Amino acid sequence: MVNNAAGALLVALSALARDGEAVVSRGELVEIGGAFRIPDIMARSGAKLVEVGSTNRTHLKDYEAAVTDRTRLLLKVHRSNFQVTGFTAEVSAQEIAGVARARGAASLYDLGSGLLVDLSPWGLAGEPTVGEALASGVDAVVFSGDKLLGGPQAGILLGRRDAIAACRTDPLARAVRSDKFTLAALEATLALYRDPERARVEIPVLRMLTQDVSQIRQRAEALQKGVGKDTEVIEGESEVGGGSFPGAKLRTWLVRLNPDTRHLTPDTLSARLRGGSPPVIARIVDDRVVLDPRTIFPDELETLARAVRAALDA
Repeated sequence: MVNNAAGALLVALSALARDGEAVVSRGELVEIGGAFRIPDIMARSGAKLVEVGSTNRTHLKDYEAAVTDRTRLLLKVHRSNFQVTGFTAEVSAQEIAGVARARGAASLYDLGSGLLVDLSPWGLAGEPTVGEALASGVDAVVFSGDKLLGGPQAGILLGRRDAIAACRTDPLARAVRSDKFTLAALEATLALYRDPERARVEIPVLRMLTQDVSQIRQRAEALQKGVGKDTEVIEGESEVGGGSFPGAKLRTWLVRLNPDTRHLTPDTLSARLRGGSPPVIARIVDDRVVLDPRTIFPDELETLARAVRAALDA
């Protein structure tokens, strides 16, 4: 475990591919948070980038043709924060791991968000889980400790004993190590996963993603009642965010604020909400400010209603 997923990727590339070539699909040269890009991280690791395939289509033969005696690593990057649709093709992690083993190279899977449980029963499918990534047979998997996992910001490396040992002893591992508070927070979060149902209820991001729509409507109606004038409850959609499930929509109920826009524009009202105490982060849909109770816990409703009234009356 290190400070974040970019740090984990940097350590893994340094340990497994330094002074050699790392092969990756052109369609997976992604930009992650803070405008950091996979090629830039790879360059800092000491590995030489070898691009294969095209933006939309990469085939197994592309990897096989790219492997030489200088190849140290084959890298698979999950496109967790965007979609490529239409005329597309990609190579599975299992196939990439097979090519790497056959040619004496290492394989690494940058998974991104670190999903530990199957969320398809709640309409969220297509995001590979950590278990599935490990089962593919790659030497190491990189993912975040926050985001879908729901713990503190951290980068986690799992995999074969020899690959993880190499990462642990790489000099960069010391530079990006996590502090004891983060370790304790991650341990407490992971302990909840021993009981998946308990994890779903107690880890905020999982609770929000799997919330029953009828409960969201009840909170929306309670919030509308608490705010009073110039509000209505409407059907809407939630987005997952956090660099995961790109394009996925979840049915929800929204509280729409309807002040006289001649005197209080949506942008002005949104700015007032952000500047209040506590700050409220809303969004604008169809030229109206809306609040999504999916991310509001019951004990926060009264405080939120008070903040919204203050913004409307300011």
